[in-house]
Amino acid sequence: MHWWSGILNDFSDLPDLTRLIQITFRLTVAAGLGGVLGLERERAGKSAGLRTHMLVSLGAALFIVIPQQSGLSNSDSSRVIQGIVSGIGFLGAGAILKQSDEAKVEGLTTAAGLWLTAAVGIAAGYGRESTAILGTFLALIILSAFQHLADRIDPAEEKRSKKSKEH
Repeated sequence: MHWWSGILNDFSDLPDLTRLIQITFRLTVAAGLGGVLGLERERAGKSAGLRTHMLVSLGAALFIVIPQQSGLSNSDSSRVIQGIVSGIGFLGAGAILKQSDEAKVEGLTTAAGLWLTAAVGIAAGYGRESTAILGTFLALIILSAFQHLADRIDPAEEKRSKKSKEH
């Protein structure tokens, strides 16, 4: 046995081209959809933008793909999902706590967006790309179209939103 046989065995988690393409597709979809959500947040001038959303979605997908490759059961995978959701909760809490010193709480939409982005990554990691795309589409509607509705309902909110973008 040659020394490189041991090294090659370390790369045996993608045993054939079909599996490599499948995993690459799932991870790419996750990162791409996270990027779409991140672009919207970046356009809105929020602190968690393109790269953050891409990393959250890709990370969530990886946390799903790896247990699948290891042969974990669905019940074991549900514990992985619980861990992802808890971890994203900490990330979201940081987004909320990092905001301004005003009495008004800010960052809740950013935290919720990161949480949803993790769910999109989980869906893509499970090979549920259509569901991930639908979730992303609905999130974009909520983040953009409903923002205009909220501004019409509370014009003072629109002024605060513009002011926070300037700073």
